Amino acid sequence: MRVYGEKERLEVKIGEEFKPSPQFKKLYYIYLLFAILFAILWWYIPVLLFTPFEVKVGITIPVLAILIFVAYWIPKYYETIVYRLTKDEIECKRGVWFRKIGIVPYNRITNIDVVQGPISRMLGIASLEIQTAGYSVSPTRGTPSAEIRIEGVEQFEELKELIMEFVRSKKPVAVEAYGEANIGLKILSELVEIRKLLEKSLEK
Repeated sequence: MRVYGEKERLEVKIGEEFKPSPQFKKLYYIYLLFAILFAILWWYIPVLLFTPFEVKVGITIPVLAILIFVAYWIPKYYETIVYRLTKDEIECKRGVWFRKIGIVPYNRITNIDVVQGPISRMLGIASLEIQTAGYSVSPTRGTPSAEIRIEGVEQFEELKELIMEFVRSKKPVAVEAYGEANIGLKILSELVEIRKLLEKSLEK
């Protein structure tokens, strides 16, 4: 399984960190461009044409400040995103100011969805939404929400298959719990037998 780097193709090795494709950063810049075209320009152009100079300045300064901040934040955010696969779990780190670390053991994974919008498809990248046995439901969509998202992957099908190989090699968490319950029953049965022997010895 390989993920493209900026200059060469890099292998994703078990236990080593890897990052999203640089195309993922480009995806965010395209989103920013769409935001400018469809969320700002439609009202900003009339402001420039029909309002006094003071109003223009008062609106232009904060708008430019926000756009510059977002343009600065995108590469910073991209640099913080790190994924790592081990023999037992998936680890995800991200966050510029507030660091978020997610860890999901393979034996809790129930499903992996490939999510790819039209722009992501043009860029050749997709995201993997990893759901677990204890998943939560999205309040807006009413569907299971992902425990972890591995975003901006070019070789997403290969990565999905790699993770599923680990998932298939591990006991599901429900099976492990069932095995622990069986051990508990065996211990209880042994204790009952010991009690019966003690009662018989006391009767003598």
